[in-house]
Amino acid sequence: MKSTHNETGLSLVVAAKFDAADGVAVLQLRHPDGSDLPQWSPGAHIDLILTPEITRQYSLCGDPADRTTWQVGVLREPAGRGGSQFVHDKLAAGDTVQVRGPRNHFELDDSPNYLFIAGGIGITPIMAMAAEADRAGAKWTLAYGGRSRATMAFLDELSGRYPDNVTIYPHDEKGLIDLDALLDTSTPDTLVYTCGPGVLLDAVTAKCQSWPAGSLHLERFSANPMNEPVLTSSFEVELALSGTTITVNPDESVLEAVTACGIQVLSSCGEGTCGTCETAVLDGTVDHRDSVLTEDEQAANDTMMICVSRASCPKLVLEL
Repeated sequence: MKSTHNETGLSLVVAAKFDAADGVAVLQLRHPDGSDLPQWSPGAHIDLILTPEITRQYSLCGDPADRTTWQVGVLREPAGRGGSQFVHDKLAAGDTVQVRGPRNHFELDDSPNYLFIAGGIGITPIMAMAAEADRAGAKWTLAYGGRSRATMAFLDELSGRYPDNVTIYPHDEKGLIDLDALLDTSTPDTLVYTCGPGVLLDAVTAKCQSWPAGSLHLERFSANPMNEPVLTSSFEVELALSGTTITVNPDESVLEAVTACGIQVLSSCGEGTCGTCETAVLDGTVDHRDSVLTEDEQAANDTMMICVSRASCPKLVLEL
């Protein structure tokens, strides 16, 4: 469990802003005095606090060894909730932006072999993973798909640096990524890491059903559809550090109930995708409804995303 409640924010300067592809803006962020930024590992993301109402998560896609700069790629989403449009239209080099993190729920585990599958802006966390796999001397391949070459960020950088490892699938030239060829037969000692649109992640997940347990690792940018909760009635939550027990009603989240009693917990997405509100579970069983934790992490029952997950028992005890 990666606790996030002690995170501190940073005021960083947009040192550079440039286009990495059609509709993809890259921000390079640095500390105003040039001091080192916190360490991060491949798969990590940060919060950009763009306005009091708009906080969005973006994967770090630079070099973890470069402590002076954090880099993120932001896809313009005209039908989104305003975060990407703010980045594209209002942020400029020289501006200051509030940042929180980094946190990582998409860690790159050690392996002799990797298969990376990225779709669209899902390339951002995969970039640092591929570089780390290469640095470690592992065998790896990357299948990278997008609508067209013009829309695929970092395409020249990846193809030029790793010509023998990267296969690109511009949809207007080759169609969809050939998941049958990649995944129909499991490869021994190989971990699969994928990020991109939900339809791609669902297809990869289906193809990996025959692979050994724990082979597949993925990160979603949007939440999974949620079924009805296990409990449709109220339940109690004991806040172990505060000495308070509260009731969570059917029409409110644990996060809302905790906040209402005066305890502030960092949160952001409100839909179980960012991991900001992760909270340790000391007792009770959880109805996990997030899109962050793996099946094994959910089964461990020692942490939950309190913005969406609920109790599957009459009472939970949380480390709050």
